[in-house]
Amino acid sequence: MNGIHDMGGMHGFGPIDIEEDEPVFHQLWEGRVYGIVTTIRGNHEVYGTDGSRSFIENIPPDQYLASSYYEKWMLALETALVANGFLSQEELEARTLAFRETPNTEVPRREDPEATQQVIANIRMRTPMAKNPDPGISVAFQVGDTIRARKIHLPGHSRLPRYIQGKVGTIEKLYKLQDIQDHVPESEQGAQPVYSVRFEAQELWGAAAEANQSLYIDMWESYLESV
Repeated sequence: MNGIHDMGGMHGFGPIDIEEDEPVFHQLWEGRVYGIVTTIRGNHEVYGTDGSRSFIENIPPDQYLASSYYEKWMLALETALVANGFLSQEELEARTLAFRETPNTEVPRREDPEATQQVIANIRMRTPMAKNPDPGISVAFQVGDTIRARKIHLPGHSRLPRYIQGKVGTIEKLYKLQDIQDHVPESEQGAQPVYSVRFEAQELWGAAAEANQSLYIDMWESYLESV
């Protein structure tokens, strides 16, 4: 998807503001949103097969640019809950209006220590993405091969940055297999070889590039084609 979220290489946004000693959450509500999303996602298929990223990337461009990180999480969750029938748009708007008119209204709470511990365990659980080689899956490229990033325009989520499409790079490393996470037809889903690909800065940015700089991107095999 060529959407506003794919901001790599775009101009006009100024330098990145690096905040020293940045807190985990800047405001209380951000932690609440994180907790709500994590809890719901651990107990319900609220985002469906497309995942939360697809909902985030479909936020209207003007709203996306004006929203903070956790505002995007909240907007995506609201849309997913309505889309999958967990609540209606009318219910959401009525509840929002009620709190807007009476901001001091006490928010309902439900204590569930067991659920709390399960959510914490899910957050801390490490789930490796890499899979061992499958004899039935051949590897198309080897270290040192010159490749070109394909121009792919998917209707949904993709991990292939827009600014890298059509650019030529070199295979630097071959990882194990990983399930592709793009919004692709069911026939194209499943595990693929993943490569680390080096792109020279001048190939990407032309005369504006810094000297002797390279960019390494991990890419699924279906993103690549031979040169």
